[in-house]
Amino acid sequence: MNPNFAITGPALLTGVGIGVLVLLAIIFLGRFYFNKQSRSGLADRYRDEKRSSRLAARNKYPEVNVFNYSPMFLRIAAIAVLVLVIGAFNWTVYEKEVYIPEDALALDVDIEIEKPRTAEPPPPPPPPPPPKIEAVAEIDIDEEDDFEFEDQSIDADTYIDAPVYEEKNDAPPPPPPPPPPPPKEEAAEIFKVVEEMPRFPGCEEMTASASEKRMCANQKMLQFIYENIRYPSVARDNNIEGTVVVSFVVDTDGTIDDAQVVREIGGGCGAEALRVVEMMNNMNEKWTPGRQRGREVKVLFNLPVKFKLEVN
Repeated sequence: MNPNFAITGPALLTGVGIGVLVLLAIIFLGRFYFNKQSRSGLADRYRDEKRSSRLAARNKYPEVNVFNYSPMFLRIAAIAVLVLVIGAFNWTVYEKEVYIPEDALALDVDIEIEKPRTAEPPPPPPPPPPPKIEAVAEIDIDEEDDFEFEDQSIDADTYIDAPVYEEKNDAPPPPPPPPPPPPKEEAAEIFKVVEEMPRFPGCEEMTASASEKRMCANQKMLQFIYENIRYPSVARDNNIEGTVVVSFVVDTDGTIDDAQVVREIGGGCGAEALRVVEMMNNMNEKWTPGRQRGREVKVLFNLPVKFKLEVN
């Protein structure tokens, strides 16, 4: 391929279309020429010509013999094939150039973000009130009073009447105790920093370290954002520039949840950045979730999106 000679896709299609039109024009002109010659009285012109044999009599008239133009058609076909081969070898696909600002993932100021609330256990019940102590009236015991003690000791010959219990069949059985309430599902904790932070899809198949995969994923994420972002017309007309910060949670299955704008610059820039972030749920691949102690967890992610007007 000649680096100084490149053909784009639209140019190649335009050339093929022109070639098809030229071929149709040649076919139309050839048919028009042969029809005109066939009406010029060729049979009367060659009626008195003597044929040397029956095979010679079967030949076409020279004026309408298509095979006489075979060398010309062969040259045209060779030129067309050569042009197509040159165009195919020099067909170049240009990638769309995406402008990514410098330090696109750097936050110029600290953003104080309230941690998403998770399910908290109910407070413990209050302690029971202390027992109420009542004073007991003092009993005056006169030491001179005589007390008679009854002997209640028994031995092996003492007979004791067993108490007799009567069964009551009319009483209904006691109701069963109510079932215990179902345990409440505890919401998964949302982390801000984990051992393995979540990654944008597109780099998981590469054989590299976790840090290299993270750098590749960040680059893929920036390309996705700034390829789909559209500068709002209101912000462009009012020369609004700055950094919008979007906060979202990467769930354990890689989906984006609870996306919200935590820093706005106006002019519709926050809504545009939020729209692009929510587009990540429509991708064919999901995020790689974060991991803490070998298990997948929810992670809070803060994404800065920079809006900067191009100076012409």
